[in-house]
Amino acid sequence: MKNSYIHITILIGIVLCTIGCSPQTIVPPPFDGNLAYTYLEQQVAFGPRVPGTEASAKCREYFKSFFDSLNIPVDSQVFIFPDPYSGKNITMVNFIAHINNPKSSVGRIVLLAHYDSRPRAEYASDSTLKDKPIDGANDGASGVAVLMELARLSTKQLPPCDIDLVFVDGEDWGKPGDNQYYLLGSKEFARRVVHGTYRFGIVLDMVGDKQQQFYREGYSEKFQKPLNDMIWNTARELGISTFIDSVKHAILDDHLSLLAVGIPAVDIIDIDYPYWHTEFDTPDKCSAEALSNVGRVVTEIIYNPSKWPSL
Repeated sequence: MKNSYIHITILIGIVLCTIGCSPQTIVPPPFDGNLAYTYLEQQVAFGPRVPGTEASAKCREYFKSFFDSLNIPVDSQVFIFPDPYSGKNITMVNFIAHINNPKSSVGRIVLLAHYDSRPRAEYASDSTLKDKPIDGANDGASGVAVLMELARLSTKQLPPCDIDLVFVDGEDWGKPGDNQYYLLGSKEFARRVVHGTYRFGIVLDMVGDKQQQFYREGYSEKFQKPLNDMIWNTARELGISTFIDSVKHAILDDHLSLLAVGIPAVDIIDIDYPYWHTEFDTPDKCSAEALSNVGRVVTEIIYNPSKWPSL
């Protein structure tokens, strides 16, 4: 009887320790979709952020002022692209903000979006606009807007991990079929990354569509399914129905640059956007709610490393 009592006591102790020692879910600060939408509008207000243009430079000045106001350190990567279309050298610039937690024991992750606008609207309904640049409200500005709001949240409550927010240039430079002239900024960023710097990366692209539907992206599912599981499981836990738990498309996007150098990475993208590469990719096609949907999912992940898979 005494031995049975001891065994029961030990068992209870193990159960209590398991409960008490299990990772506690952190409630992150609330993601403000309205603020994120404002950040989207402010980017578009500079005009098309085509690499090498004044609008692109002014947008980077805006980023610098924004992060300076939050006391978040930033740096940049400048590189020259010999443009095969114009024969000119185009100066492109990646912008990087560093959220550092001196007490972090879980490592550093990278969250990436492109801030450039496409220099041509090949699917424009007006044929006279096919060689004109687009505003890129969803295709570019939306992902950046979400990352900017995540940065603001970090000043309210520091995440338990280190994060690099990377805004890449030249993602959308190439003409259809010229795949080697896309993803220019992320290729340059990946080229400079020291091996082992990041636990994983998440790319946000075209995340602001009012009619938002996120399917699992094909390459992400093939090469980093555990990260996809983390994202779609989190969306389900939060009750966000715009994350559809099936694969639909395999997309050429910036996550491939990260995967190519050994960084586990996935892409959150809504490619079924009717205004893609047209003159109608403007802020009115986006919404604060859509930005909030993806922002809430990513926020939950960065504040809760217990959700991260072992990679």
